[in-house]
Amino acid sequence: MPNRERFSAICRGKRPGDVPIFDWFHKYWSETPAAWVKRGAPKEILTQAGYNRYFQLDHIHSTQEIVAEVNRADLKTDPTQMGPGHYIATPPIVPVFEKKVIREDERHRVETAYGGQTVEVNKEFPLRMPRYLDHPVKDRASWNEYKKRLDPDTPERWPKDWKAYCAERNRQDTPTLLLFSGFFGVLREWAGLERLLYWFYDDPRLVEEMMDQVLYLDMGVARRVVKDLRVDFVRFWEDMAYKSGPLISPAMFQKFMLPRYKVITDFLHSNGIDILHVDSDGNIEALIPIWLKECGVNFPWPLEVAAGMDAVALRKKYGKDLIMAGNIDKRAFLKGKDAIREEVMSKVPFLCKTGGFFPGLDHAIPPDVPFENFKYFINLLREIVGLEKLPE
Repeated sequence: MPNRERFSAICRGKRPGDVPIFDWFHKYWSETPAAWVKRGAPKEILTQAGYNRYFQLDHIHSTQEIVAEVNRADLKTDPTQMGPGHYIATPPIVPVFEKKVIREDERHRVETAYGGQTVEVNKEFPLRMPRYLDHPVKDRASWNEYKKRLDPDTPERWPKDWKAYCAERNRQDTPTLLLFSGFFGVLREWAGLERLLYWFYDDPRLVEEMMDQVLYLDMGVARRVVKDLRVDFVRFWEDMAYKSGPLISPAMFQKFMLPRYKVITDFLHSNGIDILHVDSDGNIEALIPIWLKECGVNFPWPLEVAAGMDAVALRKKYGKDLIMAGNIDKRAFLKGKDAIREEVMSKVPFLCKTGGFFPGLDHAIPPDVPFENFKYFINLLREIVGLEKLPE
């Protein structure tokens, strides 16, 4: 079956027993391949293409490039490395802020990120989440300046030859993912979590205006993209939960976010796009019924085990209405092969048999996961469906 058709059929529960090994659900921290090679892994894995080829991963064409593959000469940066919180593909900030180093010592560097935040970066691990020191949106005046960078029609946001770009993407037999800003995560990136949470009570109108601007940006992108480009599924980036639950209550989600989600999800549904994915770490269980039943957002990821997310329980509760990915506890990979087998076999056979599940670690693969353990995991997935194992 062609790759794109297979992806759609798995999502819709039409291929029970299929254990998909798609590359998008086996992403890694930027330092991971180099750490593996340093410990003896083949150098082939240092490139994304080599990594996919070595592990024999099927390909999802992440349309991080749809709008992020803009005129790089104009942006003067790689749009896929736009700083904390701005790797999502709208990308929200155009033009980006100039990246400036403010001060540094042997271990850390304080700099202005592309999204305008002041961050402290660990020089040994520069692409890990930094420590946030300051945020660009502090009040209504700074917001009014910041939102000028959130215009969907800014020419630099788009590939120069849009028609040729779409023709090339549409020819590819890979499921195409369009990534959007959600309505909480980016506000937290722009204003800081504490300030944003106070604004929900002290200045709710400002929060609504910010969310409206995100909706304007996303809808402007969506209208242009769906007209010309074949899109198979959409992702909303939120990161709006922690270990014990969401950072705002379900009632506040319904008041502030639901009306705006409805606008864009109704539009996507009307254009035949009904696989709608949401990326949020932490425990999002209280939000799933709102996303699923009121927004039509039916595909949560990464289902973080340390935060109490349980894909087996979710399948039993929601059935095939819920598409899922991840939920393989990354901590098991530090305990050895027996722990990995127990984790995989307690979830993957049941979830894949019932359909609509993409097994993967419950987030990107950290560099302390041994290469041999991750390879063992891939071979376990291949074993479940009777495929030949990767060579030793």
